[in-house]
Amino acid sequence: MKKELLIASALTASFGLANVAEAAANVSYSGSVTRGITQDDVGSGATGHTAVTTGELSFSIDQTTDAGTKWSTSLSVVDEGSAEGDAGGLTLTFTDGSTLDLIEAGSAFGGAIASIPAAGGSQGITNTSTNNAPGDLDWADANDAVGFDWGSAEDFAGIDGLTVGLSAAFGNDTNTAGSSGAETTYSAGLTYAMDAGETAVTIGAGFIQASSDNNTVINDKASSAAISISAVTGDLTLGAGYSNGSGTTGKTPDMELDGASWTEAGAKYVVSDDLTLTVSAGNGKGQDGALGAEGSLSDETRNISGSVAYTIADGVVGTIGFTDVENKDEGASTTSASGSSWYIGATVSF
Repeated sequence: MKKELLIASALTASFGLANVAEAAANVSYSGSVTRGITQDDVGSGATGHTAVTTGELSFSIDQTTDAGTKWSTSLSVVDEGSAEGDAGGLTLTFTDGSTLDLIEAGSAFGGAIASIPAAGGSQGITNTSTNNAPGDLDWADANDAVGFDWGSAEDFAGIDGLTVGLSAAFGNDTNTAGSSGAETTYSAGLTYAMDAGETAVTIGAGFIQASSDNNTVINDKASSAAISISAVTGDLTLGAGYSNGSGTTGKTPDMELDGASWTEAGAKYVVSDDLTLTVSAGNGKGQDGALGAEGSLSDETRNISGSVAYTIADGVVGTIGFTDVENKDEGASTTSASGSSWYIGATVSF
């Protein structure tokens, strides 16, 4: 406890908040440790087994001023053979329920995506580095760390179930040859939650526009819109989402990406308090090309996954997962990056 209070005091002082309240900041921690085994059977005929060893520890720090404004931040630590720290941003929560994220804020575009069920487990076959097809709904979420993300309280403008968000981020205009970073980013998003009889429905939509710090590219760093929906009826949750747009890739070397799209769907059924079944699928497409040239070569990734999660004890969940993947690079099937993968393991959370 003494160490936690020292950490909290140091962080509070670093943000210039030493005088916001008499007591030290509140500190809590959480984390998880995962251990398991995967088996990959790729199209080229190769089969391999890999041990899965991951762990995470994160600290949350918050304090409330006398005026009622809550200041909070976080720190994540991962240590599996090598130590890695990831400092979170700074969040202000106001008395009306609205929030303002500063530094490492993220975007309103990514924050508006509805929760879509996805199969669990650590299985998966590594794609080729030259395949630039999108792999998730917020593939275009490009932000510099210097920015803000404002989110309204619930029932914005008197509309039951509506929340909205606005964000912006500002890069440093490095203009490095062969790369394309986000220069100035603007995004907006909204989430609408409603009850349709016995079904709770959530709809999320947003867009993002990020200019590039490279003046030789054709596309912006990112330009995309996304829509998603989830519905919960008793123990069953269904969800789907779609996004499209254009941009430049984040791999080395960077490339133009045109006609990019990602579609996903998932379903989760809670059989009992201890057992959950989940299935999900996704498909991404895009045409890539060298910086300064229109994308013309088609890349694609497709996956179908399923998992069974069983609560062994309080805080301990065992998972069996399966994924079937097909990847196409430059219009041709990539057998060395396609196939099926199994996982079996357990996660201990605290």
